[in-house]
Amino acid sequence: MTFKDLQKLVQSESGSKEQNELFERLKNKPFWIWNIQEHKQEDIKTKGDCCFNHIIGLPRKEKLEKPIFDYEKLLYDSLLILDVSNPLQHSFKHKHLWVKKATGLGVTEFFLRFMAWLCLRNDSYRNSQFCIVTGPNQDIAIKLIRRMKALFEPHNIIFDSKETVLELNGCRIEAYPSNHIDAFRALDNPKFILLDEADFFPKFQQEDIRHVSERYIAKSDPYIVMVSTPNSPLGLFEAIEKESEESCIYKRLLMDYTYGLGKIYTDKEIAKAKQSPSFEREYNLKYLGLIGNAFSQQSIDNSISADYNPDRINPNAKKSIGIDPGFGSSKFAIVVTQYVDGKIQIIYADEFDRPNFASMINTIWQLKQKCGYISNIYVDAANPEIWYIQYAKICQVKIIW
Repeated sequence: MTFKDLQKLVQSESGSKEQNELFERLKNKPFWIWNIQEHKQEDIKTKGDCCFNHIIGLPRKEKLEKPIFDYEKLLYDSLLILDVSNPLQHSFKHKHLWVKKATGLGVTEFFLRFMAWLCLRNDSYRNSQFCIVTGPNQDIAIKLIRRMKALFEPHNIIFDSKETVLELNGCRIEAYPSNHIDAFRALDNPKFILLDEADFFPKFQQEDIRHVSERYIAKSDPYIVMVSTPNSPLGLFEAIEKESEESCIYKRLLMDYTYGLGKIYTDKEIAKAKQSPSFEREYNLKYLGLIGNAFSQQSIDNSISADYNPDRINPNAKKSIGIDPGFGSSKFAIVVTQYVDGKIQIIYADEFDRPNFASMINTIWQLKQKCGYISNIYVDAANPEIWYIQYAKICQVKIIW
């Protein structure tokens, strides 16, 4: 045996001893003591061994320790209900949770800690799996497992498992990119599934990952937690948000920036964030994914503020119709413009859910009758249909896609 091998063996034995000692301290400890006075008293009584988060170390923002905030109790209570007669025992309340949240609230951090606590508070989850599904990027999966491993580094505990895997007290925690979920489909005993930033999964993967997650309900009855800031409309999160209370299997929480104001955010940070055009999506839970890059936000704002009446149609102006056809789950959009005094004016803009051909033909014909001569009709080439050509002949206009 070489000196390096001997050194590794000594370090491994030392790390194993420290790990066992830490895990023993964490047994039967509450995740957090939500009553401030009780927490202070227990902290003094146990000399810092009052709860999981004080033993493992509090979360940090810019190197400053942060407590578990009161708004995070909403997350905790949504999954567990405290048995007052025995504070260390919990019964299941809602095992399926959907959280649309503002960026930076610490929700992902909360659930990473919550999962580690479930593994270590007792032996209930030995020989089971906890799963984290991330976006289609291996680096994101590695990053989240690295964050969990980092919880233990101040205690001189280093895990030598693969980058996407963490073993805690006989429970295997593994992160899967959304484009590599074959192994996620074949688990025998998953007990916790976290879909992180799920609204940003590619749309063709969203439904598949949801189905794979929910198929385990009858098999192993896991927690299923979906967490995300909102992305574009018509995605996974908006679909679940629109489900009726009776049919939706998820408890739904909406947590905008106001939950963290004066806690995780300062007033100055939010004032600065409000200057960004992405504020409504990132902090105020709005689906704004349809903002593109063809025009700057400033030019859009200037156009909106332009002083003109869209109902004032100039019979002599050149006009055109733009059509973005969509059927089924996609919306059908129509825009009519006229060119007046060197400017393009929007005189009609609307979108339609699940339209049929006949109704759209009728709508466009009515617009043609109202606006007069239409020089061109512009159609998105992704979905051209024969009836557009037939309609163009009827209207005697040039069709472009």
